Amino acid sequence: MYFTGKTPAKLVGVSKSSATPRQQPRPRPSVRLPLAGVLRLGRPSDIWFKPALSVVAAVAPPNLTLLALGRLDLAMYTMAGSLCALYAHHRPYAARARVLALVVLGMTGGLAVALLAAALTTNAVVLVAVGALLAAAQKTLCDATRIGPPGNVILTFISSAALFAPQTLGQIPGHLGLALAAGAWSWIIGMAPGLLRPHGPERRATAQALNAAAAYAATRGTGEGHARARAAAAAAVHAAWQTLLSARGGDTGRALERLLVRAEVALAAPVDTDPVRLRGWARALRGTGPVPRPHVLPADDELLGVDTELASPRTSLWHRLGPLTPLAVRTALGCALAGYASLALGIGRPYWALVTAASLYQANVTLTWSRGVQRVVGNLVGVLAFAAIVPLARLHPAALVLTCLALNFGAEALISRNYWLGSVCVTPMALLITEFAQYQDAGTLITERVVDTLVGALVGFVAAVAVTNRRSGDRLDHALTAAERARETAARLLARPRPAPAALESARRGLAAALVELRATADAATGEWWQRALPQERVVAAEQAGHRTLAATVRRQGLLLTRHNEARAEDVRP
Repeated sequence: MYFTGKTPAKLVGVSKSSATPRQQPRPRPSVRLPLAGVLRLGRPSDIWFKPALSVVAAVAPPNLTLLALGRLDLAMYTMAGSLCALYAHHRPYAARARVLALVVLGMTGGLAVALLAAALTTNAVVLVAVGALLAAAQKTLCDATRIGPPGNVILTFISSAALFAPQTLGQIPGHLGLALAAGAWSWIIGMAPGLLRPHGPERRATAQALNAAAAYAATRGTGEGHARARAAAAAAVHAAWQTLLSARGGDTGRALERLLVRAEVALAAPVDTDPVRLRGWARALRGTGPVPRPHVLPADDELLGVDTELASPRTSLWHRLGPLTPLAVRTALGCALAGYASLALGIGRPYWALVTAASLYQANVTLTWSRGVQRVVGNLVGVLAFAAIVPLARLHPAALVLTCLALNFGAEALISRNYWLGSVCVTPMALLITEFAQYQDAGTLITERVVDTLVGALVGFVAAVAVTNRRSGDRLDHALTAAERARETAARLLARPRPAPAALESARRGLAAALVELRATADAATGEWWQRALPQERVVAAEQAGHRTLAATVRRQGLLLTRHNEARAEDVRP
């Protein structure tokens, strides 16, 4: 167990030097490029069917309407708005309304820039440069705002394709109007489930936190994989608090907060936690039934989680953009070089290579390599699927539309298992979309797609290696300092005879967030190349000391019950 019944000051200490010893960093081993496991299939997302069904519902009416009007050549513009339905499925509906509106506006803005460039020039060199700059801006903004999947790839796909579509200045308003109309329909599709299950996203986030905490409790805090399970549980709990923060769900939100406190208790005292009970509460959150209401803990009346979060200062968007500068440069350079390489090879659609490069860039070089392998494998299998599907799709324009709808569904249903598997459906869908205007030679399409995939992946990865991200080491230093200071703040409060409940809760939330950020920053820095050795020992020491201090704050707040008292408490009260 974490606790001995002694005073918190004796348990956690206050001296930073004793908790987080600074050692000279050892020479860092070289980062390897993994192959094993890159293509391994994982479990599907809990809500894989939501984006899959939403995109079909968003794409079908506009495309079928265009089919009836004999204007499938306009489908690219309605697709721009329809694909916005893929975003924000993990967000509460109040936040989802804002995020989806911003996605629609961002998609339309990128499309407007692309159409304007296409109308003003047909110079492919200039158009590739515009596409690369747009891709870099979209990547940076999506990462800074943490928009979530599918991230920048859909935005870049639409804007890059529009750059090479024949366009006149007079056509632009009408084409943007189609995108906005389809985007408005996507907004309605995204918000519609809230009528039946208004607190669904918050319930799912809380259930995920409870399950993650149960997994950690099952290790008893010392079993195999306990450190990884603890980090995963801490991240899930932090994410759930952020979800509740953006929801503010009244009585239901208050009940979910109390369940999240139980997940935090499990993080603090895994030995005294029953994983079965946590999993039972998580199961009860499915559907629309009543939220489980466990026995009220002594400090529940002073639960200040969301109020404390709301009172804390927010990080500005500009502050979040700064560390992403190397990633923006990588994206702009890689996309531009990929597009120019495609042009040099005489490929008529350089935007395919550009989009391939844009899809690669992840938090570090190692993850970028893994995504590159997945992209290449998925696209190569996908062109084989296109060769098999295209005769059926060409039987009738309606067959073409329905085939694309089926591929849309398949892509979203499979991509959460592994990116390459979703790409098997995305690739033939992208190829079939080019046939909305007119049928083309299938052999040429397949050849150009294969070449552009290989060129985009190779050039894009070379750009990732060439543009070093030395800031990742600096960010790790900052995250370490923030975690150590947050731990010291909590430890000083624990040393007081009667710390203010609000101050202690604020310190606990701040420390929890700092530890989550530290782990994410350390993981990102570990996979980066060409940088100084990382202080891995200091990271481990900071995490261990921080989690011990978190455990002590939970005990001090009176949130822990002994297993005996928990067993006697009523599990669920309607």
